[in-house]
Amino acid sequence: MTQNLVVKNQMLALPLATGNLDQYIQAAFSIPVLSAAEERSLAKRLQGENDLDAARQLVMAHLRFVVRIARGYNGYGLALGDLIQEGNIGLMKAVKRFDPDVGVRLVSFAVHWVRAEMHEFILRNWRIVKVATTKAQRKLFFNLRSKKQRLGWMNRDEVNAIAEDLGVKPETVLEMESRLSGHDISYDLTASDDDEESRHFAPAAYLTDESNDPALTVEQNDWNHRASSDLQAALVTLDDRSREILAARWLTDDKATLHELAARYGISAERIRQLEKNAIGKLKKTMIA
Repeated sequence: MTQNLVVKNQMLALPLATGNLDQYIQAAFSIPVLSAAEERSLAKRLQGENDLDAARQLVMAHLRFVVRIARGYNGYGLALGDLIQEGNIGLMKAVKRFDPDVGVRLVSFAVHWVRAEMHEFILRNWRIVKVATTKAQRKLFFNLRSKKQRLGWMNRDEVNAIAEDLGVKPETVLEMESRLSGHDISYDLTASDDDEESRHFAPAAYLTDESNDPALTVEQNDWNHRASSDLQAALVTLDDRSREILAARWLTDDKATLHELAARYGISAERIRQLEKNAIGKLKKTMIA
C-alpha cells in the first residue's frame, strides 16, 4: 500500500527517504505552491512542447491538494495511503488535460479527476460485492451515506425528499439504504469468527479435494493404462466376428443395434446377442487371468 504510493511518487522525483506515510505528507506540504503566472507558464510548456519536467512540477505542487481530499474519505475504512495514490493518478490525468487558456486554476480543474479516481477506488474496495453499479446508485452511495449518518433509518418522507433532491426514484434510495446497512459475511466461518456458529463450517473445512493429489493421479493413470492394455490383449484372443461385434456394440460412439448386426452377418438378432455374451465372458476370463 504505502510502498506502492512511495514508488509512484518517486517517479515524480518527490524526495522521500522512507516509506512512512507521515513523511510523505510532510514532504508534499513542503513543496511551494505555484503562483497563477508560474502555473500558466508550466502548463503552456506542457501543452506546446510536451515538456515532462513542467508536468512533474505541476503535479508535485498539487500533491498537498490530493492529501486534503483523501482525508475527507477516511470514514470509508480504506487506507489513507491508497486513497492518496488513487488521487495522484487523477491529478496526473488532470494535468495532462489542463488548458491554461480557459482561465481557471489547475486546482479547480483537477478536483473532478482526483475525486473520480478516489470514488472508483472506494466503490471497488468498500465491500466484497460492489454496492453501486449504475449512475444513480453511484450518486446515492456518496450522498446517502452522509445523510444517513445524521438521520439513521429514514422514514418515507425523508426517502422521497432525498430522491427528489438527487433526481432518482424512491425505490433506488431504499435499495441503496439496505445495501449500506449490510455487512460482509465470511464464507469460511471458524470458531474464532462466531463462537455460536462454530459447529457450522463451510465445505472447504471438511471436503477434501483429491483431484490434484499427485499420487492418486499417477495411480489412476497407471490403472487406466493397464486396463487398456489388458483389454487390447484380450480382444486378440477372440475370433474376427466376435471382435467386430463387440467393437460395434461397445467400442464406438455410434453403437450398432442387434438387428443392424444381424443384417450385416446374415444371422438372427438372437444369435448376435449370444455371440456378444460369449465374447464378453471370454474377455473377463482372459483379463482376470
